Amino acid sequence: MATIEKKPLVAPLPGRGSGRFAISTEKLTKTYGSARGITNLDLQVKEGEIFGFLGPNGAGKTTTIRLLMNLIKPNSGKANIYGLDCQTDSVEIRKFTGYLPGEFALYPNLTGAQTLKYFASLRNGVKWPVIADLAERLDLDLSKKFREYSHGNKQKVGIIQAIMHQPRLLIVDEPTNGLDPLNQQEFYKLIREIREKGSTIFMSSHIMSEVEDTCDRIGLIREGKLVRVGNMNELVDFKYHYLEVIFQEPVSPEIFKSLPGVDRVELTSQEGGQLLRCVVRQENLGQVVKTIAQFPLIDFVSREPSLETIFLDYYGPTSNNMEGKNRG
Repeated sequence: MATIEKKPLVAPLPGRGSGRFAISTEKLTKTYGSARGITNLDLQVKEGEIFGFLGPNGAGKTTTIRLLMNLIKPNSGKANIYGLDCQTDSVEIRKFTGYLPGEFALYPNLTGAQTLKYFASLRNGVKWPVIADLAERLDLDLSKKFREYSHGNKQKVGIIQAIMHQPRLLIVDEPTNGLDPLNQQEFYKLIREIREKGSTIFMSSHIMSEVEDTCDRIGLIREGKLVRVGNMNELVDFKYHYLEVIFQEPVSPEIFKSLPGVDRVELTSQEGGQLLRCVVRQENLGQVVKTIAQFPLIDFVSREPSLETIFLDYYGPTSNNMEGKNRG
């Protein structure tokens, strides 16, 4: 079975130099009248990393990608890819970039093979065994016409055309949309492989497990604004804990509300005891535990936040409260 050929990365562009960022934006802004786009986006993606761009639908992920690919124009600000301006140098950028849009549609009467051969010719002739191997790994029948494909199989064609030339930068928008779990896992393997050969990957997603398992760093975007960027340890922020304690008898909530570093105190009665839920900053955890220990207990659970918890904190009904806590 053929494998993806290792090709030399594009050399630094004459007179520009790649710098240390594959993607860099400065106060990038795009508005759609009264509708929300993105506002003053300052984002840096390091060369050689897999960067996850995480946010709910409508947060501004696709708008950001379209600005990077010069498919739409910003109202203000600027965006660069390897030191090249995304507006004035877009043709040059596309030579070393692979791109999978959120909605992938092509010529309906061409087969998968014909479609990919066409893209290969645009990429200075990607060898057919490379394409055939990728199709086999993703379980794609290349003999069918594009209009006959399911949504998932159309997505596979899009993935293959985006990665078959070992791009220096790969930009993908919701890449696993429509793929079954097995093909999702194969896609993750593929992007890790091309990253190992030197590529940078920018991946937009609203699937938390996808970015948690795959990405080196993650940016959270909310209502068109970047609210947090970091690796998993930084993003999950182990400086606070979620506590759930069951007391044998009633305890006043004021005891815990008055303690430093304690937030979201909830006390509810239940059969056989009283349940306390609260959020505690790590530096205050010892004092809180000592206070809890003064009362007869039935159960005590402390858990560190997962990426899913962080996501819900930012986008859920209590997001404003936790955003201040995390960023402070």
